[in-house]
Amino acid sequence: MFKNLKNDLPASIVVFFVALPLCLGISVASGAEPITGLIAGIVGGIIVGAASGSKIGVSGPAAGLAVIVATAIGNLGYENFLVAVVLAGVFQIILGVFKAGIIGYYFPSSVIKGMLTGIGIVIILKEIPYFFGIDKNPEGDFAFLQVDGENTLTELLKVINALISGNFDYGATIIAVIAMAILLLWGNVLSKKGKFFQLVQGPLVAVVIGIVYYFLTKDSGLELSKDHLVSVPIPDGLSGLKDLLTFPDFSALTNPKIYITAFTIGLVASLETLLCVEATDKLDPNKNVTPTNRELFAQGSGNIVSGLIGGLPVTQVIVRSSANIQSGGKSKASAVIHGFFLLISIVTIPTVLNLIPLSVLAAILFIVGYKLAKPSTFKAMYDSGWMQFVPFITTIVGIVFIDLLWGIGLGLAVGIFIVLYKSFGNSHFLHKEGENVDDGKIKMTLAEEVTFFNKASILKELDQLPENSFLELDVRKTRYLDNDIIEILEDFAFKARERNIDIKLISERGIIENPDSFIEFFKLKKPTE
Repeated sequence: MFKNLKNDLPASIVVFFVALPLCLGISVASGAEPITGLIAGIVGGIIVGAASGSKIGVSGPAAGLAVIVATAIGNLGYENFLVAVVLAGVFQIILGVFKAGIIGYYFPSSVIKGMLTGIGIVIILKEIPYFFGIDKNPEGDFAFLQVDGENTLTELLKVINALISGNFDYGATIIAVIAMAILLLWGNVLSKKGKFFQLVQGPLVAVVIGIVYYFLTKDSGLELSKDHLVSVPIPDGLSGLKDLLTFPDFSALTNPKIYITAFTIGLVASLETLLCVEATDKLDPNKNVTPTNRELFAQGSGNIVSGLIGGLPVTQVIVRSSANIQSGGKSKASAVIHGFFLLISIVTIPTVLNLIPLSVLAAILFIVGYKLAKPSTFKAMYDSGWMQFVPFITTIVGIVFIDLLWGIGLGLAVGIFIVLYKSFGNSHFLHKEGENVDDGKIKMTLAEEVTFFNKASILKELDQLPENSFLELDVRKTRYLDNDIIEILEDFAFKARERNIDIKLISERGIIENPDSFIEFFKLKKPTE
């Protein structure tokens, strides 16, 4: 696990600084104490990270569960709520044993990309007030509505009014601008100049500069108040750490509401995890495929541990996972190490953490949000046609104006309607016409219409192809090929070179040996019309 430590250690530092504000923010958005989110982050990194089969996925407190968690805590009380978290973990392990992980393959890539983009937009919108030192509420709430009764638009209007009137925090804004400049310079210029700039990451430099700024500007008129700094609890050494923990009250097992809450948390957490797994695998430059049933087992184990020691529910989370990928993480060591960083920081340097300006963390999250919601993504989805763009944009609107789960649900509903509209009456999607064990030649013919509903079966067939074999893929009868299937073929072409599998693509335009890009080929062929 540690053979890529030179890549994973710097990535874990970045993930740590991304996870810290999110852990704090999600806990408060869930109506819980800040330490509960940090506990979930530690468990998600160390326990889930070690048990997971994902090389680059990172787990922690679940933003998509914030509303459900807040309601459950209000109805049950925190100690009783922890019992439901433990039972939710047991439920997830049962789902993994019964191989329910396949459900994640039934979500179209347009919805997954919309989820990524929507989260990126929300991150940017939610961090704008912190960038200017205006909103003193904890950051990280992913829902459109905030726990203080404000919403995204009213918060942004407050920022605009403050900027016009000059009634914003100049110190917080100055260090945020400096941090943003450092991040852009580091990412676009310095990171290409040598190994030192790759090992020492821009976010770490920005945080250090932010702490230095805090000390240098004291009593200068541009100083930062305590309201604009990170606030984590300070234990009395390692022995005092147990005083920060809360334990479940198992006498609540007689309360039927516990089981309803546990089922809801387990189901939603599993769905959110599987969607993030699908999204993370798409972002992975090495095209690794995460074993979903093992992931459910890992998440269930994490929720059992988190519930037993007072933490919030955990899922795999795309913000931390994408930050891990973008920072060069290669194996799950980066997730595990980031969990230890969270633990060590609580025990040893809470006073240092409490010197980090929130506006610096906002600048870091701006960059993460932009990478998730690049304008080029909108253009690419628009160019893919209305059947891809409409579910994509619906998912984004739902996430930004309601919350994560609503956005995914609306996007999926639109995607299903479009597929049913296009694929009504077609039941066969893949025909394996012959296999000669002796010479390793396999012929596969795609049906007239192939949609994202067929992703799981096609993935299974392609993954089971033996090494050193020969695949003849016939698409002459195919008139509609979903973009998800094209992406699967694109990923398979990458993996086929590693497994020494030769591919012959037979189409109406002729025969192509070992095509370099299925995406480019089908883009020219226009199979979606």
